[in-house]
Amino acid sequence: MGVYEELTARGLIAQVTNEEEIRKLVNEGKARFYIGFDCTADSLTAGHFMALCLMKRLQAAGNTPIALIGGGTTMIGDPSGRTDMRKMLTREDINHNAECFRKQMERFIDFSDGKALMVNNADWLLNLNYVDLLREVGTHFSVNNMLRAECYKNRMERGLSFFEFNYMIMQSYDFYYLFQHYDCNMQFGGDDQWSNMLGGTELIRRKLGKDAHAMTITLLTDSQGNKMGKTAGNAVWLDPNKTSPYEFYQYWRNVGDADVMKCIRMLTFLPLEQIDEMAKWEGSDLNRAKEILAWELTALVHGEEEADKAQASARSLFAGAASGGEAPVTELTEEDLTDGVIELPALLVRAELCSSRGDARRNIQQGGVSIDGEKETDFNRSFTAEELRKGILLRRGKKNYKQIVLK
Repeated sequence: MGVYEELTARGLIAQVTNEEEIRKLVNEGKARFYIGFDCTADSLTAGHFMALCLMKRLQAAGNTPIALIGGGTTMIGDPSGRTDMRKMLTREDINHNAECFRKQMERFIDFSDGKALMVNNADWLLNLNYVDLLREVGTHFSVNNMLRAECYKNRMERGLSFFEFNYMIMQSYDFYYLFQHYDCNMQFGGDDQWSNMLGGTELIRRKLGKDAHAMTITLLTDSQGNKMGKTAGNAVWLDPNKTSPYEFYQYWRNVGDADVMKCIRMLTFLPLEQIDEMAKWEGSDLNRAKEILAWELTALVHGEEEADKAQASARSLFAGAASGGEAPVTELTEEDLTDGVIELPALLVRAELCSSRGDARRNIQQGGVSIDGEKETDFNRSFTAEELRKGILLRRGKKNYKQIVLK
């Protein structure tokens, strides 16, 4: 089985522009492909996982990944999947975020000896003359076609700024520039990016002729999709200072029964034969599959030692242990206390286990909160500084834990 066939078997491929040519290039290790990463934060998230794993798979087969850091496109922000305009970042913020991305990508991709490249589209986009861009690129885009694109459709009623409307042109110009200057012959991206990515493929053909072999592949957006890597409204980061290895492990350990095999197939490097056997598992065996998924992905991001520790802590907690082990920690200060104490509802909110005091009260009354393994139904319960300095294990529901300590 060639690597292209493996990508298909893993359910990763959604749409392609020229399947036979793409298959040949990928299987022969002749693809020089790029994936773009807009640096809107100082860490990649679990939502980037599919792209990073794809780059790792293709590089292992002899292909050359180009990690495109969107230092220029981040100045605008992709409107795809958005209901409002993204926060505008300074150039200093973007440069800092780009450097953080590189360090995290190096866990997945080998950049030594030209085996992979990392480039920043700020190097060419920010130096463009606007009138020249309109004459050179803008004449090849139909506004009518752009307005029919999925990435703009859901914004038309709420309002789409002209500022964001330029994003497709800039992303298309990226592929055109990489094709000319880096021999990049292929681009990958999420299924929601299809319209933007086709723009780049068409621009190359219009500017350089029909014989210009530029191809586009989009990855299937699974049930987690662009929501992958977000839980309870918070991103699941690859940076251990933002999302601890334990929290990262727990996120994947808690995926839904309907998604676990799909995630294993798409994101892990386990052999397909083994995954096919696991696909037959049912009932309690699905929990074993979730543990395998969580361990594999945590080891990939944080190393096997951290994956082992996270798994041991999770098993201990689910077994009803009173000790917090490697549970995520919420550190309090004296400022969090009122007259030397903090009430349980306020503590649940402070630990981000409940969204509000009302939510906390409901969980307490319904028996969904425990302290050090013991159910607590008194919402008037409070904790002194002395108790907090010793540390307590606070739990909401079956799967949400925090170790509370007072500094």
